[in-house]
Amino acid sequence: MSSEPSDEELQLIRQKKLAELQNSTVDEQRGDRAQERLEAQKQALLRTILTTEARQRLTNIRMVRPEFAEQLELQLIQLAQTGRLRTPLNDDQLKETLRRMQSQKRDFTIRRI
Repeated sequence: MSSEPSDEELQLIRQKKLAELQNSTVDEQRGDRAQERLEAQKQALLRTILTTEARQRLTNIRMVRPEFAEQLELQLIQLAQTGRLRTPLNDDQLKETLRRMQSQKRDFTIRRI
């Protein structure tokens, strides 16, 4: 009796692995599509919240600081959905919002004694 798997067993193992790979690929594609839908919805909301100039500024910010831009987008959407933001927000108003966000950020300095 040989301890090596037979050709049939190898074929079954290969088929099982292939099925697992296909299922994981399908799940990944579903996740990607869901992520794309959420991004499209977010962009549609931002088009209603921001003027063209403000959206361009946000795009420029995203190129330099993507995490900050993501945070700003979510904050703007939340403010608009709760009615605490007058829409559409123009470029000057967006600049003021950015200034306020920056002033809330604290700078820490550590001095060695």
